[in-house]
Amino acid sequence: MFESLVSRIDQAIKTLKGKHKITEINVAATVKEIRRALVDADVNYKVAKEVTDRIKDEALGRKVLIDVNPGQLLVKIVEDELTQLMGGDKTDVRLEGKPAVILMSGLQGSGKTTFSGKLARFFKKQNRQVLLVACDVYRPAAINQLQVVGEQVGVEVYAEPENKNPVEIALHGIQKAKTLNCQIVIIDTAGRLAIDEEMMAEIAKIKVAVNPSETLFVVDAMTGQDAVNTAKAFNERLNFDGVVLTKLDGDTRGGAALSIKAVVEKPIKFIGTGEKLDAIDIFYPNRMARRILDMGDVVGIVEKAQQAFDEEESRRLALKLRQNKFDLADFLSQIQQIKKMGNIKDLLSMLPGMGKMMKNQEIDENALTPLEAMIQSMTPHERENPQILDANRKKRIAKGSGTTVADINKLLKQFGEMQKMIKKMNQMGGKNPKAMANMLRKN
Repeated sequence: MFESLVSRIDQAIKTLKGKHKITEINVAATVKEIRRALVDADVNYKVAKEVTDRIKDEALGRKVLIDVNPGQLLVKIVEDELTQLMGGDKTDVRLEGKPAVILMSGLQGSGKTTFSGKLARFFKKQNRQVLLVACDVYRPAAINQLQVVGEQVGVEVYAEPENKNPVEIALHGIQKAKTLNCQIVIIDTAGRLAIDEEMMAEIAKIKVAVNPSETLFVVDAMTGQDAVNTAKAFNERLNFDGVVLTKLDGDTRGGAALSIKAVVEKPIKFIGTGEKLDAIDIFYPNRMARRILDMGDVVGIVEKAQQAFDEEESRRLALKLRQNKFDLADFLSQIQQIKKMGNIKDLLSMLPGMGKMMKNQEIDENALTPLEAMIQSMTPHERENPQILDANRKKRIAKGSGTTVADINKLLKQFGEMQKMIKKMNQMGGKNPKAMANMLRKN
């Protein structure tokens, strides 16, 4: 998402770099290009014009400080305006009531059922008891899909396959949650291929009956500006509390994320960033603005790492590193932890400056799989002592992992270099940090 927008805005701001002052002429040219970039990204034209007008007024009203050049100043102004456009501060989900009820709404195909499972997993990881309720009584296999998702995330699903009254099912589900002492109930409702009166009337009845603490509208970000129009129509009838944008990992220009808050006046609360059930993020407008400007989201990377890496495992690994006992079994463990952090391309885009570098580049999401296969094809003794791997052992490992002996040799060479570096770093522990930096550069 936003690859083209990142590049276009960067090119626009470059026109100010090297300038000694901001003038109406150079700001007007830059702002015009930013407006074009936003419109091309499928941002509502009226919203794009209002935002760029504010950027222009703010830029012309600022004096350039001695230590800040015009380009840097404009980046800060654009960051602030994009943050405000997307809602300013993050907005939390309200969890009121015993149990707290979250009602999911949206069109068919928006990813609503899958996201219900993601949300259940999200709350379960916070040690909250969750119940999923299947209220889609129309779509074939909808109940089964939610049950499969529920099983994958370890959350119980309440369903009444023979009952065609979604209001009754929702109320019965809440009663079930009370008997199970569940803190949160997530109700998955039916979607349609288009907005129609029957669908709107039905979900409105469910909302009145269950009185949810939170009503979320799930929308497919790949539908672009249509997503904003659909959200507006739903909100006029349902008055939902927040928006969930799914499929942000797909081929989307990002316009829905940028303009939905301004048009619908409801905050984006969550985003779906992949197909896996852990691909869910709280929406932070300021972090998204920084990513659009290719300034990265280091805080986001740290949070993902904290969620993915086991604390006890990290302590065990740190001890082994200090003792120079890091082996291939530990390496395998780290590969598996990294994969838990999510989409590799998405992670790389969270690093400052990587947006431009990765433009139009394909990132192989399965790049770590052969490494896993090779190490998993080794015996525990071989993982601890890779130096014993002779020609016959390598042939066996290559056959078992679907790789070649050359691939095994490459892995062992890279791992050997890694061990040498770890040993040197341990030897220099407590010494001059500049010397350590020079050692790292040589390696």
